[in-house]
Amino acid sequence: MHKTRIGIIGCGNVSANYLRHAPLFPGIEVAAVADLDMSRARERAEQFEIPRACTVEQLLTDPDIELVVNLTVPKAHYSVAMGAMEAGKHVFNEKPLAATRDEGQRLVDAAHEKGLRLGGAPETFLGSGQQAARRAIDDGLIGRPVAGTAFMMSPGPEAWHPDPDFFYQYGGGPLFDMGPYYLMSLLHLLGPVRQVTAAAGIQKPDRTIGSGERAGEALVVETPDHIAGVITFESGAIVTLVTSFAVRAHRHAPIEIYGTDASLSVPDPNGFDGEVLLCEQRRGEWKPIAMNYCQGYGRSVGVADMAASIHNGREHRASGVQALAVLDLMEAFLESARSGCAVAPRVPYQRPAPMPEGLEPGQMD
Repeated sequence: MHKTRIGIIGCGNVSANYLRHAPLFPGIEVAAVADLDMSRARERAEQFEIPRACTVEQLLTDPDIELVVNLTVPKAHYSVAMGAMEAGKHVFNEKPLAATRDEGQRLVDAAHEKGLRLGGAPETFLGSGQQAARRAIDDGLIGRPVAGTAFMMSPGPEAWHPDPDFFYQYGGGPLFDMGPYYLMSLLHLLGPVRQVTAAAGIQKPDRTIGSGERAGEALVVETPDHIAGVITFESGAIVTLVTSFAVRAHRHAPIEIYGTDASLSVPDPNGFDGEVLLCEQRRGEWKPIAMNYCQGYGRSVGVADMAASIHNGREHRASGVQALAVLDLMEAFLESARSGCAVAPRVPYQRPAPMPEGLEPGQMD
């Protein structure tokens, strides 16, 4: 098996998740980590026994690194990814693909022109829960999908995150931070979108950091912290989506899809596994459906799938084009909120191939 050597740029909180799960996949090897703060890079290298901690420039000029995993803050996703592709590296970006639709399109175009692969999180749709939910819908267990709901609502991350500023800057907010998980799941389950309508606002402008060295420091909220909207799919299904950092508590399920014959409860799209429940009667029992997909995936599965695809010639599932479609929808939500009008997506979407059933842990095909 060819082992793809990868380098990780950005050693913040999410890097630990990638580094923890990367050893599960024999087709990839983390060769180096880099960060603007070298002390953070060294700390991650020591924690996860990575051979090399280096500067970003050193990582990009390393000829042995084939693929860069870009875990920088959202506003840096474009510049770091473009720099990596200019250095001849394949790139997998954390979500969102870029801060704007135009930046995301330029990344997709650059990858195509250079003959490189571009991937993008979230890759949680590759997990057993989302794959089983897709299989249930594709197999007609709920009949024709007609409607759905998707809720991501919390009071915000400043209580636990030591440096939460970027969550409330342009390119952040609940829609750009957590919305990608929900929109990627909905696209994966229901296919292309016809239009979105939305409302958005800064509902809680006064916020304070609650942990770390900056505890007690006030935050500036520059982007909407509550966005609600309706997505109309090409299939005719109508889904209500709410993303919020202004809700203290709620009792909604993460995602439910309603069909002509039954309803489906889909697990949290911010995770990889979870139970998929089916209910066929109005007051009937919600029963788990059987699934035969590999469980235990975590961050790095999208990277491993892309690395495998580079060497066997197939399309990778968590592609840059798909991540661009999600970014396009998020911008459409904000455009609709500003204009008060329905907005059609500009980026076409095509569902990726499903994961095969019966895979062993670490297998991609």
